[in-house]
Amino acid sequence: MSTSPRRFPLLIAALLGVVVLGLAFLGLRPSRAPTVEAAAPAASAPGAGRTITHAQGSTVVAPHPKQVLVFDLAALDTLDALGVEVRGVAGEYFPGPLAKYADAKKYPRFGTLFEPDYEAVHAARPDLIITGGRTSARYAKLAAMAPTIDQTTDDAHYLDTVVGNTERLATVFGKEDQARALIGGLRQSIEALKGTTSTRGKGLIVLTSGGRMSAYGPGSRFGVLHESFGIPPAAPSLKASLHGEAIGSEFILETNPDWLFVIDRDAAIGEGGGAQRLLDNELVRQTTAWKQGQVVYLDPADTYLIGGGIQSVRRLLEQISDAYAKPRQPPAP
Repeated sequence: MSTSPRRFPLLIAALLGVVVLGLAFLGLRPSRAPTVEAAAPAASAPGAGRTITHAQGSTVVAPHPKQVLVFDLAALDTLDALGVEVRGVAGEYFPGPLAKYADAKKYPRFGTLFEPDYEAVHAARPDLIITGGRTSARYAKLAAMAPTIDQTTDDAHYLDTVVGNTERLATVFGKEDQARALIGGLRQSIEALKGTTSTRGKGLIVLTSGGRMSAYGPGSRFGVLHESFGIPPAAPSLKASLHGEAIGSEFILETNPDWLFVIDRDAAIGEGGGAQRLLDNELVRQTTAWKQGQVVYLDPADTYLIGGGIQSVRRLLEQISDAYAKPRQPPAP
């Protein structure tokens, strides 16, 4: 059968219409350019959190955590400086600068610094748990219950760790500006102190506890006095062990420091304190430090309990700066 030229376009149009209807019937559609959404690469889901690296690995932490449990006084000290509120704390003793956390109604207890109350932690459903120091050994069990970061200080790199811990918490809570101000002020004060301490003689750090004494040198838990504050060590070969090296008054006399820095552990934990009575003896009285009135009893809370917090380090620095700023005493006869 023949088809006239005038009817041919109409036939073609009809056939195309049939094809389009057929595709629609089969659920197929002519190809289209992909939408922007379909072509975009996969992105993190909103609110998924960010990975935070810390002393015991890395942890994904949700943005702006609110239910925060803290098991470390140094971390609590830094959080307080950053203006971060916490849901609960551990322990019963909150010395001077942390006294507000003694209010158990406002800051409920979740165990001690050595032994968390796991049932209470589980019931609280925290967004974030912060461990460090005395609680670091419980990290794994707590991390199995909720996102946990560990703020333990590295004694061999003390000041760097304090700065790093402050920056980490600032990142978690969006407090970067406050952290920069705190760290900048601390570094500036340290540089000023080093200009004084480096030329004022050698120092020895002694911790007293229960009538016994131990000495600490560079790289130890109190070595920041030497490494960062610039005080030359009177006993540079002391081992950097956690509990220091056991000594007697004879060692102090043989070392003969120009400055004697004393940490009274008994006073730190609320058990009186007998450092001054222990050191006031014939041997120690013969040292340069004693004769020149350069025996400095460091704040026991800031050194022994809260050491490593950004505020405690600043207070320690200020105490030592004040000691060096006092007029020198003439040697005792």
